[in-house]
Amino acid sequence: MIKIRQLALVAGTAVTLVACGPQGGLDFSNFDPDLRGWGGGGLDTAGAAARAQPRPTPDQRGVISYPGYQVAIARQGDTVTTIAARLGLSAGELASYNAIDANTPLNPGAVVALPRRVAAGAPAAPVTSSTGQVTDPFAGQGVKQPAVPPAEGGVTAQTLPASSQPKQHVVAAGETAWSIARKYNVSVNDLAQWNGLSQNMALRTGQRLLIPVVGQSRPASGAVTAPGTGSPTPRPPSAAEPLPKEQTKPATSKVDTPASPDLGKTRTAASGNGKFRMPANGSIIRTYEKGKNDGIDIAAAPGSTVTAAGSGTVAAITRDTDQVPIIVVRHDGNLMTVYAGLDDVTVTKGQSVSAGTALGKARNQGVVHFEVRNGFDSVDPEKYLN
Repeated sequence: MIKIRQLALVAGTAVTLVACGPQGGLDFSNFDPDLRGWGGGGLDTAGAAARAQPRPTPDQRGVISYPGYQVAIARQGDTVTTIAARLGLSAGELASYNAIDANTPLNPGAVVALPRRVAAGAPAAPVTSSTGQVTDPFAGQGVKQPAVPPAEGGVTAQTLPASSQPKQHVVAAGETAWSIARKYNVSVNDLAQWNGLSQNMALRTGQRLLIPVVGQSRPASGAVTAPGTGSPTPRPPSAAEPLPKEQTKPATSKVDTPASPDLGKTRTAASGNGKFRMPANGSIIRTYEKGKNDGIDIAAAPGSTVTAAGSGTVAAITRDTDQVPIIVVRHDGNLMTVYAGLDDVTVTKGQSVSAGTALGKARNQGVVHFEVRNGFDSVDPEKYLN
């Protein structure tokens, strides 16, 4: 059975194979598929990148305080200038520290690293001189400040423990969100959520990113006892209650086995007028299941030809950790098709293909994995097959 992990996409808030370009087309300038390992059918990197805990909630000023540093979280309509005015910092210094123009609009949730600590408490007031004159009478003026409710309970967030402090990464030239996620063994989706990255995952040289803290789970809630009283003793099962009656059949008893479904006949009625053709000759031996198998698996004779399901352009040819090729073809209508489980690739990146164009040969395992993606999401390929 072919096992393959899904391309790291930004979903919900954002992992994506592609992003729309400035003219509304598909832009592959940031396309860097993350294919760390095989497993489970469907392209999914969850096993390779540990899941991160949620980013801590900022205080009412938008600040998250760690022992070693502080960051500000951008709100709707924020720029570096508005954040600096809110925290009593120099806009120029804050902009230089984060390698961004002070008046560039920020994505809601974007991380702005602070060059030095700001005092805990309410938003800073304008600084005054010894004469009582405001040194910068225009600080924060002329800029619309969004109305943001205070933190839950109206309590200022405290400095978080050192164990929860994430690493900071300063983006170097040529790095992508995917390459940074691979470097720290986190998912690109978590990296995007923690740093408020845009949908196309664009980064800038010098940008400071928080690396998600992984492998931690929220403690289970339990009864709270007063100090010194000890924890309550759990109630043991009662010995006076009889065990449930069970009727165990002998191991030699014949087991009725239901007839196995013919998965090759699971094509839906809607598939009869789809726009794609089957990429390989054979029956469907594993159907689509969102989140578990983001495509279908097709039984194909080893060495048989695997073809393009429709007309399009080869957007990417990459390989998994076992160096097995994975081909991605871009089609009209914001659709992508993904092919895995083949060898002897006969196409190149950027090549135009037609329906039926040979992409390669089925491997000795005799299974071809096929996916259809509509924009950000995987969809049931059978609904697109004719």
